[in-house]
Amino acid sequence: MDVENKKVGFLATILIVGLGIASLSIWLFSELAEELLENELRHFDNSIIRLFAAIETPTLDAVYVLITELGSVWFLTSLTVLILLWLWFKAKDKWGALFFLIAVGGNGALTWLLKQLYERERPSINEAVDAIGFSFPSGHSMGSLVFYGFITYLIVRSTQKKLVKILAFIFFSIIIVLIGTSRIYLGAHFPSDVIAGYLAGTIWLTLCLLALEWIQWQSHSQVNPVHALRDLLIASFGALKQKRDR
Repeated sequence: MDVENKKVGFLATILIVGLGIASLSIWLFSELAEELLENELRHFDNSIIRLFAAIETPTLDAVYVLITELGSVWFLTSLTVLILLWLWFKAKDKWGALFFLIAVGGNGALTWLLKQLYERERPSINEAVDAIGFSFPSGHSMGSLVFYGFITYLIVRSTQKKLVKILAFIFFSIIIVLIGTSRIYLGAHFPSDVIAGYLAGTIWLTLCLLALEWIQWQSHSQVNPVHALRDLLIASFGALKQKRDR
C-alpha cells in the first residue's frame, strides 16, 4: 500500500507541476501576443537584433546555418521516423511512439495555426534558411523544443545512469537554445518570435507528456488514477486537519 501511495504521490506531483508550467506558459504567451498586437515589441526586438548584428562574422554565419538545420522540418521529420521505428520495434513502447507522433505532428499543426492567427511578417525572407511565411511564433524554436524536449523526457524516464540523464538534459537544452538564437542571427525571426515559440512549445509538450504519464499509469496500475488521486487528497487533508486540531 505504501508503494502504491508513493506512486500516486509521484503522479500527483507530476500533474501539479506540469499543469503549473503549462498555465504559466499560457499566461506568458498571451501577454507576449498582446504586446505584439499592440505593436509594443519593436524596441525589445530591435535591441536584441542589434546585439546579434554586432557579433556577425563569416565563420559564425556558417556555424549558425548548420545549427538552424537541426530545427528544420526535413531534419526533424527524418529523425522522427527513425525514433518512431525505434520506439515501436526496439523499445516496444507503443504509448511512447503514439504520443511522440502526436507531440511532433500536433506541433506542426499548432505552429501553422498560430502563424495564420497572428500573421506577423518576418524581418527578412530567405528561403535558404527556411525563412518563408509568417513569423510569429518561430516554428524552428517551437519544433525543436517539442522534439528535443520529448527525447530528453524519454532518456530521463529510461533506466540510463543518472549522469547520462543529466548530460542529455544539458546537451539538448543547449541545442534548443542555439536553434532559437540561430533564427535571430540569420534574420529569419524577431527575438519575440523565438520566445513565443519556446512558450507555445512548452505548453504543447507539457500537455502531451502529462497525457502520456496518465495513460502509462492506467496501463500499468490496477488502481484507477482518478480514485487514487482523490483518496490521496482526502488523506492529505485529513492529516492536515488532525495536525491543526492538536
